[in-house]
Amino acid sequence: MVVLSKTTREQYPCLRNLKQTTFIPEIPIVDLSKPDAKNIIVKACEEFGFFKVVNHGVSMESISLLESEAVKFFSMGFDQKEKAGPANPFGYGNKKIGQNGDIGWVEYLLLSNNQDFNSFKLSPAFGKDSEKLRCLLSDYMSSVKKLGCEILDLMAEGLNIEEKNVLSKLVNDKDSDCIFRLNHYPPCPESRLNNNENDGENVIGFGEHTDPQIISLLRSNNTCGFQICLKDKSWISVPSDHNSFFVNVGDSLQVMTNGLFKSVKHRVLTNGFKSRLSMIYFCGPSLSDKIAPLPCLIKGNERLLYREFTWFEYKKSAYATRLSDNRLAHFETINDS
Repeated sequence: MVVLSKTTREQYPCLRNLKQTTFIPEIPIVDLSKPDAKNIIVKACEEFGFFKVVNHGVSMESISLLESEAVKFFSMGFDQKEKAGPANPFGYGNKKIGQNGDIGWVEYLLLSNNQDFNSFKLSPAFGKDSEKLRCLLSDYMSSVKKLGCEILDLMAEGLNIEEKNVLSKLVNDKDSDCIFRLNHYPPCPESRLNNNENDGENVIGFGEHTDPQIISLLRSNNTCGFQICLKDKSWISVPSDHNSFFVNVGDSLQVMTNGLFKSVKHRVLTNGFKSRLSMIYFCGPSLSDKIAPLPCLIKGNERLLYREFTWFEYKKSAYATRLSDNRLAHFETINDS
């Protein structure tokens, strides 16, 4: 669990005077059972880089069981949780986000798509329950990966791309670099102490950033705190809904659509009284896959905004940056001239 000392309290970034929480009522909702789902997805990716998915087909039982195990883990003593660490990058991490100085009011488990590796990493902390966790992770991650591929196929169909699996095949590849993250945001005393009418403060749980992958599929418990940044640079809070999934457009998809779809900047604010647990599945390609604007989406003499790179090149570059940096800047063609 994240612990605030007098010293570390000053290290956490705070946002002042955010007492009034603004919820956006028009966040696109995609019902996967409806025939117009593909069109709503495309429009949402163009305007927000973000949408909510209902009738997603992922078993609520598998979600609840995995969430229960996650709650059990994060409720353990710090010494016990540390047995699943350090996060390098996989495993248990606390407060530190990446290797470049970013911190947040968060503790987490970062897991790979390889369940053998996950079992090896987690078994010292989970002990006899590690096999149960392995099965739950396998079921959940397989279901969410399938959902991600379904959404990517609908995107391609909505964009009138002839090769319908042009996006999903990157995720379905046996060597795809998909990862899974469990984030736990304990109640933050600092948010509670400063919760007054004139001088409200919100401590940053996870700082503003975009996701490097193709898409990310997020769900959380019923505690709010997740925010996205709109085109006008304003931040809006997303109402929590533990029965649904939220989908973020990632940097790689922005490149592949030559900027038509926008990688959404997002962040998490802490809550003074409730803990927040989120589960995020990042749909990534294999390390050797090449990321570039899709030729079928380039019209006439339209300029290519990004040069070609491999996922390994981009991942290496992205993980060397701070959270809030523009990770695509290095690959923009305007910077090559």
